[in-house]
Amino acid sequence: MIRKQVYIEPHQERLLKERARQLHVPEAELIRRSLDQGLTGMAPRRPNPSAWRELMRFFRGRMRMKVRQQPRRWTRDELYNR
Repeated sequence: MIRKQVYIEPHQERLLKERARQLHVPEAELIRRSLDQGLTGMAPRRPNPSAWRELMRFFRGRMRMKVRQQPRRWTRDELYNR
């Protein structure tokens, strides 16, 4: 195992001690479990160049559309009354 030193908030220490006592495990084991659970749920985000190009192509197409703006036929208060 590799030793690490971390700083935690006082409320985190209270929760850690309480949970370790409830589960009858050392605090270090609870920290390891929490790290495993938290880090495995995080998938690395890799940019997808083809998806980005497709999105930009879509936006450019929307910008070229000539859609006349219509005045609103409703008021904000009417929306809240519904």
